[in-house]
Amino acid sequence: MKKSYSLLFLLFLAISVFGQKDSSISKKDRKRDVLIQTTMGDMVIRLSDSTPLHRDNFLKLVKVGYFDSILFHRVINHFMIQAGDPNSKNAGPGIPLGNGGPGYTVPAEFRTTLFHKKGVIAAARMGDDVNPEKASSGSQFYITQGKVFTDAGLDSLETYRLKRKIPANLREVYKTIGGTPHLDQGYTVFGEVVNGIEVIDKIAAVPTSRKADRDRPLEDVRIMKMKLIKRKKKYKN
Repeated sequence: MKKSYSLLFLLFLAISVFGQKDSSISKKDRKRDVLIQTTMGDMVIRLSDSTPLHRDNFLKLVKVGYFDSILFHRVINHFMIQAGDPNSKNAGPGIPLGNGGPGYTVPAEFRTTLFHKKGVIAAARMGDDVNPEKASSGSQFYITQGKVFTDAGLDSLETYRLKRKIPANLREVYKTIGGTPHLDQGYTVFGEVVNGIEVIDKIAAVPTSRKADRDRPLEDVRIMKMKLIKRKKKYKN
């Protein structure tokens, strides 16, 4: 059933408004990285081949310019920065955001090898009460910042929130690089920042609203453009 569900999604994606000729995905596209040019600096994202549905969906949206001029509409320091709502392109100050999208969801693709260390890109989604299958938003995504944990902090998280053990190799990452371990296996991680990770910290640190548009930056942080670029073996950080 899961394989059939994936095939149905790919068929839907192929005939959707984002499936026009200029947004067809080639093998060459899948070997490219994504440059995110923001008003606070550039980041380069490498998408994971382990999550092909999310990879191809994101590539299609990039190719049709879907993310161009979109805001980071939800920013929480020491947690994550979120974007992907098309309603944010022309939203005036103080307008609550976060409900826009392309009109479809993407089936969850949880992988134990993909977890919420600092710098990963993952798909936002509706809550479990209305979305028990944990399907992803068609366009909204977040990039993790999180924090660096101690053993005691991870022990507490395991006992009181997760009710499960965090694997030893992941614990080491969360104690060095940091991240948001409580999101693991609940939201689909589908890539990571391979260059410009400092931009996450810059965006996460901006002042945000406490009013109806809670967590929206008081001054817009905008994605000016996303585009596919040639993949480099190593980036200079």
